[in-house]
Parts: sequence; structure tokens; C-alpha cells
Amino acid sequence: MRTDLWSRKELIVVLNLYLKLPFGKLDKRTKEVQDLANLIGRTDNAVSMRLNNFAHVDPYHQQRGIIGLSNGKKQVQPIWDEFISNQEDLVFESERILAEYQHKTIDEIHPEIVFDLKNLKGEVKERLVKTRVNQSVFRQMILKTYESRCAISGINLPDLLVAGHIKPWAEDEHNRLNPENGVCLSNLYDRAYEKGLICIDMDYKLLISKRLKAETNKEFYQRFFGVFEHKPIRIPKTYQPKKEFLAYRLDRFAY
Repeated sequence: MRTDLWSRKELIVVLNLYLKLPFGKLDKRTKEVQDLANLIGRTDNAVSMRLNNFAHVDPYHQQRGIIGLSNGKKQVQPIWDEFISNQEDLVFESERILAEYQHKTIDEIHPEIVFDLKNLKGEVKERLVKTRVNQSVFRQMILKTYESRCAISGINLPDLLVAGHIKPWAEDEHNRLNPENGVCLSNLYDRAYEKGLICIDMDYKLLISKRLKAETNKEFYQRFFGVFEHKPIRIPKTYQPKKEFLAYRLDRFAY
């Protein structure tokens, strides 16, 4: 059993897993914990302890009164602080290191991005690879948070689910990977949300725009939209949508 100090690379890939696992799955019996332990040459228990160290320094859990594991805080705190100050760079680096441990390229562990970028080269490709990889990680974070269910309809088929941003990706660089800025929606509701046809109010209830209400007499309206009007969305157990992000979207919504 290794007893040496953890390297920065090891801590970064543990943070990567922390971002993707539900809070209740940070123990050594979880398959993903065991797989990562095997990959980096640590014990299942050691990886679990580091995951719980990250839970200890995560302000979201601190606000909930969840203490996590304080021993080891000094090792993980610098990595967490780096993540908070530069989420996009560190998340991308964590995926690159994860690929390195697997003796693969980042394209190989993210085959879903290759088709879009196959004709691009140089800095343009590098920039878009980073964006696509980070969006993929954000999707994993949001689907995990919402237990792979659409917050409006309850659809639980991952192939039909999207990690939607409340405050758009292009308008808030600092919160692009903040799980409190995400909501899990099926493709239909994500598109409607992005187009301003629906919105979520400060009580987490669904609002419908005037433009969409003009279609009240259509069968699709009652079937897919009217039935959910003023009904609360499904709220995750952790990382509920942040009110300031909901307010930002509401200010731009046409009631």
C-alpha cells in the first residue's frame, strides 16, 4: 500500500471524479472509486478519503452543514481553490491527465467530439476541443445532480437529456461549469428554454411565454407545455439552481 504524498496529478483526477459522482457515492464500494484507485495505484479507501476531503472544502456542502472529512484538507484545498478560480482550465487539465493515466489521447476518451472537429487544426481546434470536453464534463455533472431525469417532464433516457445553462455559456465565463448554473432538460424543453419560450421562476415553477401561449389551441401545447405551467420543476438534492441565475434569465423573459 502506498503511503507517499499525493501528487498534483492524482489530486486533480480525484477532483474530476468528485465533480461527477453523487455525494452519497463517495465511498470505497463505488465502482468508479475502485476504477480510479486501480488507475492511479492507490487503494479504494485512499481515493474515497480524498473524495470526502473535497466534500469538506466544498462551500456548497459546508452551507448544508455537511462536514465531510477534514484530515487531508491541506492537500486538497489548493486544488479546490485553483478549480474555483479557473474552472475551465482545471477541468480540461483533469480530463487530459485522466487520458494520460489511461495511455490515451483526450480525443480517444471523448470520441463524441471528434466528428465536429475533424477538419480543424491548430489553435482553433485546441480551443474547440477544450470547449467540447468541458461541456461534456458539465453534462456529466448535471445529469448526476438530477439523477438523469428531465427537471420538467421526468424523462430519464440519457440520450434525450441536455445539460442546459441557466445563465448562458457565452454570457458568464466564470460560471460555465458551476452546477448551480445548470438544469437537466430533455431536448424539447432545453430548446424551448434557450429560445425564451419557457422559463423557471424564483419558486422553481415553470412559466410559459406569450409567444408560446399563442399556440394554446394546438394539441402539442396542452400535451407538452400547458400541463406543466406553474408546476414546480424537479429540484435536485444538491446544487439547486442558484436564484441569482434564475433572476438573470427571468429579467429577459417575455411573460
